[in-house]
Amino acid sequence: MDESKPLKIRLTFSVILVGVSLLFAAVVTDHWAVLSPKVEQYNATCEAAHFGLWRLCTKRIYMQEQGAKEKGCGPISLPGGTSCSYFKHFTPGESSEIFEVTTQKEYSISAAAIAIFSVGFAIIGTICVLFSFRKKRDYLLKPASMFYTFAGLCIIISVEVMRQSVKRMIDSKETVWIEYSYSWSFACACAAFVLLFIFGIILLLIALPRFPQNPWETCMDAEPEN
Repeated sequence: MDESKPLKIRLTFSVILVGVSLLFAAVVTDHWAVLSPKVEQYNATCEAAHFGLWRLCTKRIYMQEQGAKEKGCGPISLPGGTSCSYFKHFTPGESSEIFEVTTQKEYSISAAAIAIFSVGFAIIGTICVLFSFRKKRDYLLKPASMFYTFAGLCIIISVEVMRQSVKRMIDSKETVWIEYSYSWSFACACAAFVLLFIFGIILLLIALPRFPQNPWETCMDAEPEN
């Protein structure tokens, strides 16, 4: 048995935990995308928005003269009053004008549902790894690696659905938003995909039994016949 195998598993699992942390940060925060409308006049307030999978936040920003290339409201980091509300399709009592269109609701619900699957896969994978440490059951590492890989695939699908949602929203004539950018929650989701997918595969390769290095090694390890 490879004596360095437990160390490799623990190092790989440590990196995977970083990916799981980024996944949770992306799912629960509201900075996937930032939207801004066209600014008609300066020295006045405008309303920008940032949103995630569950909630929309609008911010009233006092605008001053911008450069020639800057036409939108923002940046969102400027001081101003912030108001957040959950999407109407998740909480019927709330209102969200940005996601009134049926297509946008479908994209938002799909992205959130797929992200929930990703979180579920990550949790099950972590439970499998922890049980393999305590009970010395190495066979649990194989399904754990697959769960992490599935979690990475699900979150990148959620990222793509969100990206298509923002693109369709900007292209629609029914909205006032003219500019958009992806923020740090979006970056966390992309980084989570890279870590979970790649190191999930690495964990699978580590968990697989060692292949014989010589053609006769398997014969030598075989039990003698009676």
